[in-house]
Amino acid sequence: SCVHTENHFVPTSEIIAVEESEFNKKQRNFGKWQKMAKPHGFTVYYVKKARNHRWRCSDVTFWCADEHLCNEWIQALKELLELQKSRPKQLLVYINPYGGKRQGKRIYEQKVAPLFSLASISTDVVITEHANHAKDNLLEVNISKYDGVVCVGGDGMFSEVMHGLIGRMQKDSGIDQNNPKAPLVQCNIRIGIIPAGSTDCICYSTVGISDPVTSALHIIVGDCQPLDVSSVHHNNTFLKYCVSLLGYGFYGDILKDSEKKRWMGPMRYDYSGFKTFLSHHYYEGTISFQPAKHTLGSPRDKDSCRTGCYTCKRSEQRLAEQRKECGLKHEDDEEWKVIKGKFLAINAVNMSCACPRSPKGLSPAAHLADGSADLILVRKCSRFDFLRYLVRHTNQDDQFDFSFVDVYRVKSFQFTSKLLEDNESNVTDIGKKRFGQFCRDHPACCCNIANSTWNCDGETLDSSAIEVRVHCQLMKLFARGIEENCQEEAAYSQSSIEQLR
Repeated sequence: SCVHTENHFVPTSEIIAVEESEFNKKQRNFGKWQKMAKPHGFTVYYVKKARNHRWRCSDVTFWCADEHLCNEWIQALKELLELQKSRPKQLLVYINPYGGKRQGKRIYEQKVAPLFSLASISTDVVITEHANHAKDNLLEVNISKYDGVVCVGGDGMFSEVMHGLIGRMQKDSGIDQNNPKAPLVQCNIRIGIIPAGSTDCICYSTVGISDPVTSALHIIVGDCQPLDVSSVHHNNTFLKYCVSLLGYGFYGDILKDSEKKRWMGPMRYDYSGFKTFLSHHYYEGTISFQPAKHTLGSPRDKDSCRTGCYTCKRSEQRLAEQRKECGLKHEDDEEWKVIKGKFLAINAVNMSCACPRSPKGLSPAAHLADGSADLILVRKCSRFDFLRYLVRHTNQDDQFDFSFVDVYRVKSFQFTSKLLEDNESNVTDIGKKRFGQFCRDHPACCCNIANSTWNCDGETLDSSAIEVRVHCQLMKLFARGIEENCQEEAAYSQSSIEQLR
């Protein structure tokens, strides 16, 4: 028997916890229970899906007169939960107390910790005290005792934890990160992101919303979303890993300018963006890339990356088949396309880079785990044309439908600025061979002689000659990608609990 009249269908995978319930005096006065000697009950805590991919913890309590039956139900449900092998039991949590609006610690303690406790997840919490605290800590800690690492903060905090975890995996496997051609070892330990920063692009692109409770629930139910990671090198020296945006020109200049204005808070991005747009700098250089022939689809199609993405699965299989056939050694002999020009922006994105302001992102059809990045080249054009391009990120029009914009799906690329080509002789041999065949007929007067900065997931990189390679599904997140329709998903289930009338 149950006091509720509506029916709920909840997948076992989305039950958070089951607990015995105490019957109180308030309920005793309710008519239905006055005839019953002493009702016994249990409460089921489960994921309730709301609009815009938001998840909440809801609960329903069942009562019955038979104590034995009640205990049998509790036992059966707990055994079902034990079968959910992908769920974490022990987590390592890093909290950045300074990021964003300085709310990380409060958000974790008030919104996340009680949910972890309810789900019987034990945690070791580290409050970071300085830059790279989490990254350095991950190189020392006994990582094998944890089922996952959770970072509470913005994209910067996630980047730090990712660098620590990937670095640790390579160190333990004896792989030299400075070798740009080294096949990196995949990270099997998942990372969870509790958004609490000024930018939460990665969370938004992998869960569909920047909401701490939603992200905590994705971690609890043990979701898993593989993620491509790009490695960035300069002259056989490792610089950074990147999972969202690697941008030169416009987005690099915005970041460089905004770094000087941190006192303004998140508003600094708007100010620096406007200032950078008015300055309208272009940068001259040469970009060469290897098209990603293993992937399905293209950046211009309407095929967005969604939960259980077919494109990502097939692309991973095809990439594995290609590597089996020719091996990594022969990959560099594959076709390279070379483009020389003047660019307002060069953007390489591993994901759509969607956010509340730009719901489709920089590349709406970019995939999270297909082993490729979308390389977007915005050539020198008028201010008005560039504004038209930027505005397209906020509406439903095709943002690549301009004569001055080119987009390619790539698995690796290199960039060298003209300034470096002309003035430096220590460009790598492969660069000399590939870039040296072009005549340099650009008169100095029409060039912007200054170099830009690379924006690598919101952190600056000053190198104007870089080599970038995409590593397919190098790491995993506690996320499930963007679900097609939350409302329909909530109703659908093969293994479900029915709440009886």
